[in-house]
Formats: sequence, structure tokens, C-alpha cells
Amino acid sequence: MDRDDLVRLRKARDRIDREYAQPLDVESLARTALMSAGHFSRSFRAAYGETPYGYLMTRRIERAKALLRRGDLSVTEVCVAVGCTSLGSFSASFTKLVGMPPSAYRAAAHPEAPDSALDELPCVAKNVTRPVRIREASGA
Repeated sequence: MDRDDLVRLRKARDRIDREYAQPLDVESLARTALMSAGHFSRSFRAAYGETPYGYLMTRRIERAKALLRRGDLSVTEVCVAVGCTSLGSFSASFTKLVGMPPSAYRAAAHPEAPDSALDELPCVAKNVTRPVRIREASGA
């Protein structure tokens, strides 16, 4: 993959990071990267190790975890706030990435990630709160 492709892919990835709560599809992200949808999907996966949709859902789940830790929003409100349109799909994706349903995560204590400390150190927050897929955690 050449340098120009990587620069364009990074623009699309940055757009996902900024606009995760907006409706995003592969075609519009591919236009951001000035690529066809198929070439964009293959190149994105080769560069970042996951599909554009997988990356988008990881960003959404990261933000959902932060909102659920706050405890002032329902799971449905969090689902909508992070850009998901189906509560069932959101819950399934959350459970797959985090290892527990969003309602259980909301009810659990989170001493490893106090929100005030994470607000001060966003680079640490990203590493601490990033969901790890179950198969990655098990080394499979």
C-alpha cells in the first residue's frame, strides 16, 4: 500500500473518530478516501486490522462505555447518543466487544476508569476504555 493511500485512509478513519454518532456508511467513507467502496474496505482492513464498520462500532462502544459509567442515561438513550439505530444490534455488539450486556456494565463498579482522571488524560482514557474483542483477550 502506498503512502498516498494511507493518508487517504487516515482521513476516513479520522472522520469516523469525529463523526461516530452520525450515520456513516462505507460508500461515504470511501468517498472521503477517494476510493471505490470495495477498494476502501479491503485497504482499510489491511491498514487497521478491522473493517470500517468494525472500527466504527468500536468507537461507538468506547463512547457508550463512558456514558454508561456516568449512570445518568438509560441504555436506550446511550444507544441513540452514540449513533446506533437498533437497541438489539447495539446490545449484541456491546456484549461481543465488552463481554457483558450494557445494562450489566452500567450497573457494575468501574474503579479502573474514574471519569475525572480520564477527562484530564484523554490518551490514557482511550487505552483504558477501548473495548477488547473477546477473541483478542483470550489470545485465540
